[in-house]
Amino acid sequence: MSSTPHDPFYSSPFGPFYRRHTPYMVQPEYRIYEMNKRLQSRTEDSDNLWWDAFATEFFEDDATLTLSFCLEDGPKRYTIGRTLIPRYFSTVFEGGVTDLYYVLKHSKESYHNSSITVDCDQCVMVTQHGKPMFTKVCTEGRLILEFTFDDLMRIKTWHFTIRQYRELVPRSILAMHAQDPQVLDQLSKNITRMGLTNFTLNYLRLCVILEPMQELMSRHKTYNLSPRDCLKTCLFQKWQRMVAPPAEPTRQPTTKRRKRKNSTSSTSNSSAGNAANSTSSKKKTTAANLSLSSQVPGLGATLNRSLNPGRDGDLCQSTAVTPAGQFKEKH
Repeated sequence: MSSTPHDPFYSSPFGPFYRRHTPYMVQPEYRIYEMNKRLQSRTEDSDNLWWDAFATEFFEDDATLTLSFCLEDGPKRYTIGRTLIPRYFSTVFEGGVTDLYYVLKHSKESYHNSSITVDCDQCVMVTQHGKPMFTKVCTEGRLILEFTFDDLMRIKTWHFTIRQYRELVPRSILAMHAQDPQVLDQLSKNITRMGLTNFTLNYLRLCVILEPMQELMSRHKTYNLSPRDCLKTCLFQKWQRMVAPPAEPTRQPTTKRRKRKNSTSSTSNSSAGNAANSTSSKKKTTAANLSLSSQVPGLGATLNRSLNPGRDGDLCQSTAVTPAGQFKEKH
């Protein structure tokens, strides 16, 4: 009796790896492994389109990348958006790096409704430098990643806090220049600052200026406006958002029960109420006119004339607006 694929002891002629497994969600650490492989496939001819495709594959459209470290002049923290992320990775290689990959050790995962957070307290960013000398730099720190919980599993937030770094020089190079004190002195100097090249640090400083200008550049590209007009439009819209009054909550009208009273009291109350209403209406009219007169210059004197009668007991003077926009008195 020949074995069939339904037999539990059936062995495929193509080997054990031919069988198809059930599909499963890719682990977040495997996405970092795929990113390392993509970075290793980079060539010297990789242009901006290649880097933009790299960022599109591994980062969300609204992703942010944050680097925190401490230099000689104090702690630094740089945050860049999605449009500046491709250029950040390219500056790493432009600064003399030939290889870049990340190693995650003992990472912790936490699942949320629409995202997955990976917290790795022992992350190592390894960079291989070919110039100015052959050096391997291990930058250690804490890496916190937030992935979207979908089929693409792209990074939404990237936060790398650098604690320390080590620069490793091969013993063979030291043995070759053991008799040359000048070369040994040059080999003893660091080629990076907290594991980052000066090329990358200068770009991060430039991003402090470029990041707020993203709105201006996108408006210029969309509407083809001049830089001055883009700045005026953005400032005007921001001013409108600042001075716009907050929306008042809608109030439900309260119903009150009216009490029945006798005729004499109702008559006296109605007369008193009419007098109070007339007084309040006069106050409202005066307040409205005062507020309007404060907004339109020259309108206060005209309104005062219309409210107060003349000395001879004539009718009040009224005003009219001419086509030219000036006020004209009418009797």
